[in-house]
Amino acid sequence: MRNGGLGSWIARRARMTPGHTAIIHPGPPGASLTYAQMDTRVTRLAHALRGLGVGHGDRVAYLGPNHPAFLETFFAAGTLGAVFVPLNWRLAGPELAFCLADSGSTVLVHAPEHAEVVASLRPRLDLRHVVGLAGTAGDVHPYEALLAAAPDSPIDEGVEPDEPCMIMYTSGTTGRPKGATLTHANATWNCFNVLIDIDVASDEVSLISAPLFHTAALNMLCLPTLMKGSSVVLVAHFDPGRAFDLIESQRVTWMFGVPSMFAAMAHSPRWSGADLSSVRILMCGGAPVPEALIHTYRDRGLTFLQGYGMTETAPGALFLSRRMASKVGSAGKASFFTDVRLARADLSEPAPGEPGEILVRGPNVMSGYWRQPEATSSALTGDGWFRSGDIGVVDEEGFFYVRDRLKDMIISGGENIYPAEIEAVLSQHPGVAECGVVGVPDAKWGEVGKAFVVLKPPGRESAADLLAFLQGKLARYKIPKSVELVDALPRTGSGKIDKQRLRARDAARPG
Repeated sequence: MRNGGLGSWIARRARMTPGHTAIIHPGPPGASLTYAQMDTRVTRLAHALRGLGVGHGDRVAYLGPNHPAFLETFFAAGTLGAVFVPLNWRLAGPELAFCLADSGSTVLVHAPEHAEVVASLRPRLDLRHVVGLAGTAGDVHPYEALLAAAPDSPIDEGVEPDEPCMIMYTSGTTGRPKGATLTHANATWNCFNVLIDIDVASDEVSLISAPLFHTAALNMLCLPTLMKGSSVVLVAHFDPGRAFDLIESQRVTWMFGVPSMFAAMAHSPRWSGADLSSVRILMCGGAPVPEALIHTYRDRGLTFLQGYGMTETAPGALFLSRRMASKVGSAGKASFFTDVRLARADLSEPAPGEPGEILVRGPNVMSGYWRQPEATSSALTGDGWFRSGDIGVVDEEGFFYVRDRLKDMIISGGENIYPAEIEAVLSQHPGVAECGVVGVPDAKWGEVGKAFVVLKPPGRESAADLLAFLQGKLARYKIPKSVELVDALPRTGSGKIDKQRLRARDAARPG
């Protein structure tokens, strides 16, 4: 094959294990695809997209929850040497319009629940064609009809590993989203890292309930599973009860989730009686993981692993493998083909134990931000290190601990305070379900901490109780000056706590 990119993966798998199940999409109505069937569908879709004018380097966007069509569109675009643009379906219309216009997408494939917003956006965009999965009308092409009318003869477009494979937009909490351009090589090397760090088997059954527009769900779980010829169970939305059902009925062996997903499962009334005997690996990332949550899973005999990465590194950078399990709370060490170090603001090496910005270099680091050369040059140093904007420390054994985002760090009376450290301690309170700490203005100290807390039922704890719990566990200057009890915490599209909205909420309070 001349295609050296991800677009050839399903064809390569189909010639090795044609009858093995690739995708399970539980009902209703429910469906599953073998690798041979998926290869045929991907090839037909690639022909159909070519018939719509998609060629090498063109951008093809997808809007919708987890569905086999997401992966079919991804691999069909790669077959043609086109660039895949997965859109965050939680975004509002103007935000989606920005991503589509910024990427220059010419074709958009969308799920039926997004038909209305797509119709409202089309007059403002230069989309040549729109493809709908169901319930299409007007000039929207029906997805299944396109596939049925297309041939299934092989396509062997020449694609080089260093060509763009996908544009993944960051959550944009500090302004306009930036499109991280990941090459075929970036995603492939990330998969190699995962295969080594996780010891991925050829008979995995991977539950994918985190959104595939999130780089971790796609690149850390889905693509390594498909590379090994294993099976993915695609679920449109996460629900703890459904997760328990699928783990039992499908004999799930591997699952990725952000901390809030695993916390929801642990707090479910089904937790103690759930059959988790098939589970081999639980992988958590996307935000700092409270140690109490890790122990909750390990107390049930489960292998609960965490890592650290970001969209720009495709995404893996650090990983705490099962051999390093004693280092609870650490993000681990650099993945096999990746290098990680700490740096001061001037990029010099910090002293032992001194916090520094986490820098990442390796074949999994993005080629740059799409059409944003200035942002790219700010993020990538001249010798290829990506500046993460995260603060970390390294212990005497070389294990990394992620402290916080540089932009989230609180500077109170000249002292640096890391909210993640406070959140980790506060999460140990038996009545706390979730919490987020941000800096708020203070006339005396310039800035002080404020905690937003979601309580577990029955929720009898007061703000004073929670502050008292922190006494003696943290230095006094680190203890937040106030606590606000809330029903839920706002989140970004990738599942992280949206601290910008928490700060805005505090600023909007009277007085």
